[in-house]
Amino acid sequence: MSAWLKDETTLRTGAAPHAPHHGVDIFALLRDQPGPQAAQVTAAGAAWLAGAAPYPRSTLAHWEERPKAPGVLPCGSAFDVVNVPALFGRRMLEQLWAEGPGSGPVATHRGRMLLFAAPGTAQRLPSLLAWEEWGSSGSGDSGEQRGAMPPLLCHGTGDAVTVPPLTCTSSDGGPRWVVAPDTRNPWLPGPDVLLWACVRVSRSASSRGAAHSIFPRADQGANVYDVTRRR
Repeated sequence: MSAWLKDETTLRTGAAPHAPHHGVDIFALLRDQPGPQAAQVTAAGAAWLAGAAPYPRSTLAHWEERPKAPGVLPCGSAFDVVNVPALFGRRMLEQLWAEGPGSGPVATHRGRMLLFAAPGTAQRLPSLLAWEEWGSSGSGDSGEQRGAMPPLLCHGTGDAVTVPPLTCTSSDGGPRWVVAPDTRNPWLPGPDVLLWACVRVSRSASSRGAAHSIFPRADQGANVYDVTRRR
């Protein structure tokens, strides 16, 4: 995992010297989180997330005051987001981690899985799917092996997404991290990598039918990712 940032690098900047601080030390709080490391945001990861906002220092200060509240960040500069149904997204992660290069940060929200991707992915991925005849309708000319591809929602420039709280540990259906950001410069999959994962899942779903996912239920909180493989 990435090294921790020093607390003084961001949050206190711009504060008046005599002004009392009534919040919490978000970096210390992140360091002390229990639970699986894959789902824990690090201080460096929080700094990367804040960098997507127009005013990163204000965003970090807001998170310091409300570390258990979800946030909203714009897409298109630091990252795009590919938004897929939860089960399809879990199977994409199975492919990405078992046979591919791994994934970037991943979150869940309202029964959907949000895969953070390289900027530009939101524009290119739908075009690549159409080129490969995997359109949003989920059916090709023959109708074979196409029904398993659900519509994908791609969020890019001009869009915004809800991100989970930095210290979220609940499993009540609210937004939470599956693979949390842990570095200032995370590797993010591009449209070609996500196209590969989508097609592999769609084709394998037709052959395995109702095979069980290797992922545990969301409330089990198991660390199912080897985060040492991250780039």
